[in-house]
Amino acid sequence: MPKSKRNKAVTLSKTKKKGREHKESIVNSIREAVEKYNSVYVFTFENMRNLKFKEFREQLKSSSRFFLGSNKVMQVSLGRSVADEIRPGLHKVSKLLRGDSGLCCTNLPTDEVLRLFNEYEEYDFARTGSTATEKVELNEGPLDQFTHEMEPFLRKQGMPVRLNKGVVELVSDFVVCEEGKPLSPESARILRLLGIKMATFRLQLVCRWSPEEFEVYKEGLDGDSDIESS
Repeated sequence: MPKSKRNKAVTLSKTKKKGREHKESIVNSIREAVEKYNSVYVFTFENMRNLKFKEFREQLKSSSRFFLGSNKVMQVSLGRSVADEIRPGLHKVSKLLRGDSGLCCTNLPTDEVLRLFNEYEEYDFARTGSTATEKVELNEGPLDQFTHEMEPFLRKQGMPVRLNKGVVELVSDFVVCEEGKPLSPESARILRLLGIKMATFRLQLVCRWSPEEFEVYKEGLDGDSDIESS
């Protein structure tokens, strides 16, 4: 009987080597992009949606390249101090790679980049743990948007429902979520069924570097004693 590949042992040294090679590949790609493109931007993101971001990236494919991942790896790529930065001033960019952030290397004019990022917003259904942006309450009575087959599923989500002559009926008022509070798995599912989108995927520019100048955009960062515009 042939041995199952599923049970094949993999030595840790091999996996560590692959991990190191992957990081080195990213470092090299970022360094090549810095040389190839005119400007480097740091951006932050809220409510990341991979498919939407992929579409945005494809839209700018001919003029730009994006990097997401470990902030530490991106910092190493650029250089974290004056002594090890790969181009003058890039250590300032490294200092602003914090939290949910990424790099955009581009040849687009500054005004065009600012417009694209400032205008970008995509609405989507909120996920479990996200903060509710409003209170959603359903009133007692028939729920015509749901078919009778949905009644058992709605009950499992904690909704006080019953079937009345084949119509799903709410037997008492029901609060799906409260504004400012995290969504439970059940609340997130109900909001999706109701078609209510509470998550907004946004991209916000933090700073721009070019060989000629360095600018900080995001409020609260330009006051950092270690970072100055030049």
